[in-house]
This record gives sequence, C-alpha cells and structure tokens, in this order.
Amino acid sequence: MTFFVTKDKVTDTQAVLRALYEKDSRPWVVAYSGGKDSTVVLQLVYELMMEVLKSGKASKPVYVVSSDTRVEAPNVVAYVKQTLERVEYSAKQIGLPFHTRLVTPEAEESFWGKMIGLGYPPPTRWFRWCTTNMKIKPSRRAIEEISQKYGSVILMLGSRIEESVARANSIASRSTTEDGLNPHHEIPNALTFKPIVNWSNDEVWEYLYSSEPPWGGDHSFMLSLYRKANGGECPVVLDLNTPSCGGSRFGCWTCTVVKEDKSMQGFIDAGESDLQPLKDFRDWLKDIREDPSRRSLLRRDGKSAAPGPFNPSARKEILERLLTVERQVGFTLIDDNDLRYIQQQWHKEFDYSDSTLELATRHGRKIEMENTSASAPRDDALLEQCAVDADFPPELAHELLNVVRARYAELGRWGAKKQLQDTLSDLIIKDVRQAERADPAHDL
Repeated sequence: MTFFVTKDKVTDTQAVLRALYEKDSRPWVVAYSGGKDSTVVLQLVYELMMEVLKSGKASKPVYVVSSDTRVEAPNVVAYVKQTLERVEYSAKQIGLPFHTRLVTPEAEESFWGKMIGLGYPPPTRWFRWCTTNMKIKPSRRAIEEISQKYGSVILMLGSRIEESVARANSIASRSTTEDGLNPHHEIPNALTFKPIVNWSNDEVWEYLYSSEPPWGGDHSFMLSLYRKANGGECPVVLDLNTPSCGGSRFGCWTCTVVKEDKSMQGFIDAGESDLQPLKDFRDWLKDIREDPSRRSLLRRDGKSAAPGPFNPSARKEILERLLTVERQVGFTLIDDNDLRYIQQQWHKEFDYSDSTLELATRHGRKIEMENTSASAPRDDALLEQCAVDADFPPELAHELLNVVRARYAELGRWGAKKQLQDTLSDLIIKDVRQAERADPAHDL
C-alpha cells in the first residue's frame, strides 16, 4: 500500500488510515501534545474509528498518550487535560475502544528533582538533560507497557516534512515498509506511522478551521494559544531528534535552553499577566546558572572540576524562590513527591534537619515525610551545647543520635553492631566531604 498524495489530502489520508487499521490487530497509540499537528492526527483517527464502528469492525483499541512534564505552561496543561477528558468521555458514550493516558516523570526524573534535589544546573544547548528525563522516559514507559500487553503497537505521530529541514532529513533517513511504517529505534515492538507527513502547514490549519473535533467543543482555545505564542507546539518527545521546547513553541516555562521564551512572553503580552512571575523566575534561573558562588567546587562524582552542581545554599535558595512564586501565581508548581525526593537527596548529601519540610511548611504546604530525622526525639539544647564544647558539628551529633535511636535501638540481633559501625562511619565521612566542598581552599 503506497501513500499517493492527492489534492484532497483529507480523503486520501482517511483511506490510508482505514486500510492500515483493518490490516491487523495491533493497537494504535496516538502521541498527542495539544498542538496543531497532533490534534489533526487525533481527529483523523477518532473520525476513522467512528466510521469503522458503523460497520461493526472497531475491535482493536486506540490509546492517546500525552506527556505532562509538570513544568509546562499552565494554560497549555489545562487545555490538554480537558481535551483528554472529553475524548475519553465521548468515546465511552458511543462505545469506541479509545483510552487516554497522561504520563508524567517520576520524582527522580523531574525538573525540580534534578535541579533542586541533585543540583543540576539549568539546561543548556550542550547539556539538555531535561528532554530525556521528563519526556522520553515517561512516554516510552507507557508505550512499552501497551506493547508488552498486545505484543506490538503502531505509534501515530504528527511529524511533517514541512516542519523543518532537520525534520525532513530525519524522516527521509528512516527506512519504511510498503505500508509507510518504520520500526521505532528505541521502543521494542513499536512501529511508527506519520499520517500527515506530506501535509503542508496551510493544509493543517485549513483542516482545523473547517472541522470541529468529534469529541465535542471546538478548536478555538488551541487556535488562541497559537495566536498568543506566535505559533509552534511542543510535541510528545520520543527521541532526541525531536526538537526541544522553547522559542515560539509551547514548552516548559522553566526552559533555559533558549535566550528568550517567546511563547510565554506572547501569553503575557496577550493579557495573561498572572504568568509574569513564571517568566521572571525562569530568567533568574538563567542568570544564576554560571554563578560560581552558587556552584560546588566538586562534581557529583567527587572529582575537582569546577563548576560542579549547585551547592546546598543555592538549592535552598531556588526552592525558597520557587515556593514564593507558587504562592504568587496561586497554583501548584512543585509536586509533593518532588519535595519528598528533594529532601531524601539533601539528607544524603548535607541536610540533617529536614529543610525541605520546613520551607514547604513556611509557604503553606503540608508534606508528610517518612522516616525523617525530624521525627526522632531530641534533647536539642543539651546535645548542641555538648557538641559545641567538644568542637564537634552539632548537626552531625543530632544525626548520629537519631540513627542510633531510630534504627539501632536494639543491638542484640546478629550483625547489628557491625551495621551501626558502618552507618556511623558513612555519616562521618559524608560530613567531612561536605566540609571539604564548602572550603574554598580545598581545590588549591
């Protein structure tokens, strides 16, 4: 089956999609971002399913997978969630085997987990750690899960040759079957198909303007987003060849890869002034990225190669400002699980007093922390005075006592004494290393 481009792109594409749908039992996965191209693909597939249902052949499922990095522009996130809810509800009402999934990164993959928890500097063009962690991994997990359940899937992408020279070259370099399918190079048992690969930009817009979504509502909000942001979209990213967010695209509001976030500025200029604190925070992150006073003298592997990750004081400063901005804008910017993960990482590296919990509480967030040092009883004043008299770090003294009380209250069991010795040794070594990192003379 060859994809012959005709003047009537819609009719031609619908025919190709129907033939492909009826050819085998492999489920489809539509990668949906809320942007114009993925919306066209989703609508074409939904309309196809409605037609197939009339003939009683709509048997295999279609999954709609969308990615929320948790640092997307809030108006875009709200729109995508609303669309997914409408698609799911409408499909259920008419009996279509349509399922939606909104995937998010795990705490250890998240933007704040990496930056505030581990001290990663904001992404640059040469150190773009965010795309893989926040988009590729969550999307890939969802698709692999579906693939494992059914044996194989066909992934529907909104990629088009006209998008860019790089995209055209990437598409041309992939070998395809006679059906226009090609294996996904990272996801086992997944084939990709690009239904609108030869559609022009004008044809995409004409289709959206001339047809309403079959799941209800209209495209007016999406079109207004483009008008405000001067065009573009942030696709569901499944490999590093996919363009990153930023510029005039709908992307993460924290994106520091580009010099200026034109889409966010476009939203603000169009009257969404409540987003201004987000832009100011993003600009500040970009400004402090290379500030040596906020960076460690050691890399995370312990080697001397400044600048290293953000130092403890900088990480606390970033979290403090983020929580302040959160209160200004009135909606959640950092997930509870991210805050727990950050505290876990701080506790491993430098923090003995649950500073994350204290900062969150100060800004009106109530975070339950499990097995934290703050939960153990302390005779703070007496212990601190004894530590000072002995010229011993008070915070380390608290931590050592807490470990004994919480984990080694009974030393009679086999191996407990050796485990306690190893634990205390690790804590002391960690404290020494932290002191070395904080000493400017350590690298001289």
